[in-house]
Amino acid sequence: MNSVRPLRPTLQEICIKELNEVPQRLSQDIDALREWVLKQPHLRACTDDQFLLAFLRGTKFSLERAKEKFDRFYTLQASIPEIFNDRRLTTDPQVLDIIRMGVILQIPMDVEDSGPCVTIIRAGSYDTSKYKFQDIIRVGSMFGEIMMFEDDNATVSGYVEVMDMTGVTGSHLFSLQPQLLSKFSTYADEAMPTRQKGIHFINVPAAFETGFKSLRSFFPAKIKSRISVSSDPTAIFNLVRREYLPSEYGGTGGSIQDISQAMEAKLSSYESYFLESQSFGADNKLRAFKDNVRKNHRSSFGAVGSFRKLEID
Repeated sequence: MNSVRPLRPTLQEICIKELNEVPQRLSQDIDALREWVLKQPHLRACTDDQFLLAFLRGTKFSLERAKEKFDRFYTLQASIPEIFNDRRLTTDPQVLDIIRMGVILQIPMDVEDSGPCVTIIRAGSYDTSKYKFQDIIRVGSMFGEIMMFEDDNATVSGYVEVMDMTGVTGSHLFSLQPQLLSKFSTYADEAMPTRQKGIHFINVPAAFETGFKSLRSFFPAKIKSRISVSSDPTAIFNLVRREYLPSEYGGTGGSIQDISQAMEAKLSSYESYFLESQSFGADNKLRAFKDNVRKNHRSSFGAVGSFRKLEID
């Protein structure tokens, strides 16, 4: 094996009880998934042990479900070219600007906390004349993949997204692109091995609270129940422990600049991965469709996507 990071006892207990993980079989399970990936002519993919393990944990160690999710991971990316394109590089000036502005904040947690990890997206903190909402999601997707490699809370307990609407203007609302948000949320749910536990819109202007609640209609049924909308300025304290939050949110977890600098350093350490990932993907022309193994997989994105049903053998 490459190196698989040992879990803290609290997370290991969750893995065994809830995710069907058998620690003594990790090497065998990872090797089985890797063997399948390497036999797929249509896939060009990362086969790092920790990366593969994330898919096994995300499917409760069902090898067949892990195969399906792994295939969807690369196939659905091609259906969202606004996000998964040649700007997904750690050296891209736009990516670095978005990080340095603190638009996306991955909240540091106590090492003993076994709960979901938290990302705050400050939806009103960027200039819409320079950046599109898809640019923000692109950077978020990069950190989502980093979580798969090194955030055990994310791969075991899932993650929560907090959309802070402070400072949002009409131009921000116009650029929010509900359909893109819906497509990416479907990708996150169906293809990402880290489980999405909630999307919470906070600091929503009271006049727009009802309108924001209508955003649920753009999301799959499974996601709708995980969405909350609030204009209450104290709502964030019900979502994130105060000691984790940066000082700008009334917390004691450092500052937004501290978090942003740590995130930039972390992203920089993944330069080779994101450079290599430019060549990763799924080529449907090389996919081995077989009638005798056809499965009733639901297609994704409905009418707004181009994803074909998968054949997993």
